[in-house]
Amino acid sequence: MAVRNIVTYPNQILKTPCQVVEQIDDWVRQLVDDLVDTMHAGPGSVGVASPQIGVSLRVCVIDVSKNRHGKDNNHGLMLMINPEILARSGAAVMREGCMSVPDYTGDVERATELTLRFTEPDGTVREIEASGFEAVAIQHELDHLDGLLFLDRIASLKTGLFRRKSYK
Repeated sequence: MAVRNIVTYPNQILKTPCQVVEQIDDWVRQLVDDLVDTMHAGPGSVGVASPQIGVSLRVCVIDVSKNRHGKDNNHGLMLMINPEILARSGAAVMREGCMSVPDYTGDVERATELTLRFTEPDGTVREIEASGFEAVAIQHELDHLDGLLFLDRIASLKTGLFRRKSYK
């Protein structure tokens, strides 16, 4: 298990759709462990996708349970291999940030409810329904797997992108 360096924009791997995991082996399970460690090391991070650590595979991890927006409505730590959204509904605009775009946040419109299917590292296939902040976080991480950043989904170019304040 290791904390890995975060790849930042404009690195091309962040704009490249990821490959499907064909076989879950020890290497893929180690990748999942590294994603969890990297997520926990990131300030305020609720998820990390494999391209953010330089690996172009459809793998990500999410845990919104410690975030004030997701603490009351979550599935805990989700270790997701080959996740896919089966259905989505509702819409809301929320402020998003990303470790791969460290200096900016933006207003992004996302579905507020979704049904998701993914495989866990032990091979178990899960289907869940997520809502609220957890649904937003899932969509953000799955965008990474499709070669998209929150920058690609800014709700309004005029009012949607903000530079984070530096407290150095």
